[in-house]
Amino acid sequence: MSRIGLMPIAVPAGVTVEVAENNAVTVKGPKGTLSRVLPKEMTITQEDGEIRIARPNDLKREKSLHGLTRALLHNMVVGVTDGFEKRLEVNGVGYRASKSGKTLTLNLGYSHPVEMVDPEGVESTVEGNVIVIRGIDKEAVGQYAANIREKRAPEPYKGKGIKYSDEKIRRKVGKTGKK
Repeated sequence: MSRIGLMPIAVPAGVTVEVAENNAVTVKGPKGTLSRVLPKEMTITQEDGEIRIARPNDLKREKSLHGLTRALLHNMVVGVTDGFEKRLEVNGVGYRASKSGKTLTLNLGYSHPVEMVDPEGVESTVEGNVIVIRGIDKEAVGQYAANIREKRAPEPYKGKGIKYSDEKIRRKVGKTGKK
């Protein structure tokens, strides 16, 4: 039984959820509008300011889609009300990040600066050595943060690179001298 899929989604005031045919869902809120086509096997009902998702049977595929559908819909509701945020830290001597317009410029020890353009619906800002990524689509925010981290992932000896602010780097002991 999907415990996540059975939980109702509370729809806050100021948010409208429209379910069209084939489960094309549009969520409008104070921060913007998100739309997505959810699996057509699931039944999405809206009543008393709550959204419930039901599955037709207990096949393995439907069980897994039940929780997925609920999580995707909940993320859409949270995105248009509060939005999502990821924080990345740039660590290392000479490693810097700067922002001009929609272009994020990273100096990461390569012979050239790495430039990245913010995708549609995602905005990044630089505060010292911290890159903050904000947006209403959780998937887009997480993917852009992963793309930035990929440019120079943290290494285990000195911890240099780009890491999530809540990430713990497993450190290794370096070489020891000969006795």
